Amino acid sequence: MAKDLNQVVYQIYPLSFKDSNGDGIGDLNGIITELDYLKDLGVDVIWLSPVYQSPMDDNGYDISDYYEVNPMFGSKTDLMNLLNKAHEKGLKVIMDLVLNHTSDEHVWFKEALKGPNNPYYDYYIWSDTPSDITSVFSGSAWQYVEHLKQYYFHLFSVKQPDLNWQNKTLRTEIYRMINYWLDLGFDGFRLDVIDLIGKDVYSKRLADGPYLDAYLEELYETCFKGREVFTVGEMPGISLKRANEITSTHPALDMVFQFDHIALDEQPGQGKWMLKTLDLHALKQTLNNTQQIFKDKGWPSLFLSNHDQPRAVSRYGNPSEKYRNDSAKMLFTLLFGMKGTPYIYQGEEFGMTGIKMAIEDYKDIETKNIYQELKQKGFKEADIMNSIYAKSRDNSRTPMQWNETVNAGFSTGSPWLKVNPNYVLINRDTDQKDPNGIITYVKDLLKLRKSNPLFNTGAFNLLFEDHPNLFIYERASETERIVVVCNWTDVTIENPLSIEKMSVLLSNSTDHITLKPYYTGIYYEKRTIHA
Repeated sequence: MAKDLNQVVYQIYPLSFKDSNGDGIGDLNGIITELDYLKDLGVDVIWLSPVYQSPMDDNGYDISDYYEVNPMFGSKTDLMNLLNKAHEKGLKVIMDLVLNHTSDEHVWFKEALKGPNNPYYDYYIWSDTPSDITSVFSGSAWQYVEHLKQYYFHLFSVKQPDLNWQNKTLRTEIYRMINYWLDLGFDGFRLDVIDLIGKDVYSKRLADGPYLDAYLEELYETCFKGREVFTVGEMPGISLKRANEITSTHPALDMVFQFDHIALDEQPGQGKWMLKTLDLHALKQTLNNTQQIFKDKGWPSLFLSNHDQPRAVSRYGNPSEKYRNDSAKMLFTLLFGMKGTPYIYQGEEFGMTGIKMAIEDYKDIETKNIYQELKQKGFKEADIMNSIYAKSRDNSRTPMQWNETVNAGFSTGSPWLKVNPNYVLINRDTDQKDPNGIITYVKDLLKLRKSNPLFNTGAFNLLFEDHPNLFIYERASETERIVVVCNWTDVTIENPLSIEKMSVLLSNSTDHITLKPYYTGIYYEKRTIHA
């Protein structure tokens, strides 16, 4: 590939990263103070969740002005200062951009409410009669407007009306805005639910709709062509095969976020709140499928966490004091030994965990809505809360745990969302001082990954495919191979590999024969070529 996609991306959720002025809300100047930390970690690209003007109904994913910075995060001067200082340190900055919908407080929607004769009316999607499409955030996706005697479409919050991408004038406005940020020097975008822009609501073709390919092509030609731009599209509604096709054929997107591996702890077809135990064999098959599909073309994203997903160590590892450190290292090793671009979500690099709060302490609109919906359906309180403890987006949005001082060093004021009380034990500074800490391990893992092209070019082969507790795979060429071994469980297991001729490149243990709970190791060996 012409572009170097073997870069490491670190996602910052500005609300919760670092507060510089004591108002309890993370801000741009707080991010600036930690750029050296990110550079030292081995990060190449910073992805900023939205900092645009917004009423914050969905924490900034409801944009009311694409050109302005929300004062709660600082000023546009602060944003440009962040960009310039990041560039000085060799870090790229990509913006999070929401193109499927706006806030209902955007001037476009305020004008649209004036009726069909207003030029902005057709920027949104209207119907005289609602269909049975439901919102991702519960309830109908159609909201009635009394004075118009019509419904507008909102696939997410009622305050997030969907844009009508079939309107060329709207698309021109969107492209002008994208070019504005690129001209300012930003390095690219994470494109929120971008698989939805090609939808046809009336035929109920939403994700990967009939116009998606044409709009991606137009986006590239109008905005990205001729520029060095880093792009990743969130596409929860597409298949792995389609993800590969899009990243192979559409230069608008370098890679996508596709969620097959994320959905494995859900009851099939029942949504994310209906829990099931993740089956290791299913995870092996899904990740193997990803690696095989992207073997020769296209490019995958390597992630377990983000602002919408629970904390990885709580979801897939073991958050107990005894096993959190090793299970976090195991998860990083399992994922970052594969082909693709590694993503780290803030706090993941030192093993931040999920949280359990009283329902009134949750701030996430999706969580509050599902609580009411499941209550109305007769679910038991305990069962509802167990689902929320496992899957609420607020698990990953609690303030960053920098140190053991008040509010985890996030803010001198009252944080917008409760700090996880385990910050006294789990925080950046404590982990960083530990030579066996997760941060030190992640640094070594990223250096190793960048120094050996086998991690991206070697053939991916599952080994011991049916082993119930171990996830083992190799990255192999004709002359050498790397083997990654992960114990997915809290039981001790004998290593089924013969490792006498292998060197250990990285591990969370000194014993590679008897594998401790959550053991992980990366081995290397030369291969003999037979004539």
